[in-house]
Amino acid sequence: MENIKVLSNQKIIKYLLIVFFGSLLLAISAKIKIPFYPVPMTMQTFVVVLMGMAFGWRIGVATVSIYLLKGIIGLPVFAGTPEKGLGLVYFMGPTMGYLIGFLFAVFLAGYLNLKTNVFFIFIKLILSVSIIYVFGILWLGNLIGWDKPLLELGLMPFLLAELFKISLLTILAQKIGKIRKII
Repeated sequence: MENIKVLSNQKIIKYLLIVFFGSLLLAISAKIKIPFYPVPMTMQTFVVVLMGMAFGWRIGVATVSIYLLKGIIGLPVFAGTPEKGLGLVYFMGPTMGYLIGFLFAVFLAGYLNLKTNVFFIFIKLILSVSIIYVFGILWLGNLIGWDKPLLELGLMPFLLAELFKISLLTILAQKIGKIRKII
């Protein structure tokens, strides 16, 4: 009985460390950016999908949730912080839809069966990343107005980079699957 308790505690500590370092990695990926208006291009989508693939949906969603919580309470983890504000004020800005989309993307990527063929992995990753942009465009439309060129502002500049990221993750899927087995 004692061994089971120790093993359980070790597993909890391992998961908490994964969530902490995963949220830290996501914060670092937010700072690697190419400035666009109104939404900057970052490496976050790559890291979000990677975490879903490597951690599974439960730990992935927990990681993204902690990351979002850190940003909402005012830690400078989001792409435009601290120069464009902090906390809930920044969160409710143009990027909120994309940030909420991270939760759904990590969930979908976490459900991904990495043992299927490359084509199905590619399609599932496209769906995972697409959900980020669906939420992003919907929020952007509510924020800046539906009469604005939303797709040109919030989607088109990112397509080529996202295709590259998805292709890279597809190629690495088998290796990422090995990380998932360890976790």
